[in-house]
Amino acid sequence: MPPYDIQIPGIDRALLERIAPPREGERALRQRVILDAIAGPATAILAEYQINTFLRVAHCLAQLAHESDGFSTTEEYASGEAYEGRIDLGNTQPGDGVRYKGRGLIQLTGRKNYREIGARLGLDLENSPLLAEEPVTSLRIACEYWESRDINAAADADDLIAVTKLINGGTNGLEDRRRYLGIAKAELAKQMS
Repeated sequence: MPPYDIQIPGIDRALLERIAPPREGERALRQRVILDAIAGPATAILAEYQINTFLRVAHCLAQLAHESDGFSTTEEYASGEAYEGRIDLGNTQPGDGVRYKGRGLIQLTGRKNYREIGARLGLDLENSPLLAEEPVTSLRIACEYWESRDINAAADADDLIAVTKLINGGTNGLEDRRRYLGIAKAELAKQMS
């Protein structure tokens, strides 16, 4: 295992596909679109947010892979109705649950989060929530969300549970996130050797 504080080499499509192997059917088509879009700018975008060490990149890629079903969607599969009236998410108006359902590589959810992360990026995500589905924008959203919650600190401690709680608010999908983290660490270690 490499030292945890060294800078990692570039994040390319091959690395992302080793972390999240190609899907089948309709998901395969969407995965190709997402990977084609993000593979080129991923290294630079993550570096802007200091997600540039072995542990930070491994944790980030693992969480993104889980949240996006192996980089095959930037839109939550559920309708979003379960978020209707969720004051903690800022969903105060009828229809907010569906309108502000999970989108992006981290499934940004709720009017409040769309407003806050949109403001950080200079994008009006609150009035144009579908912008969060565009792959490169969704990668930037994920990084802003990551930075806004100081997730680098939890990644530096190699604390999967803390990283997951900061991303998800709980530990939903913890074993899948753990699986992706193991793959990401192994693949990054190979790439660095």
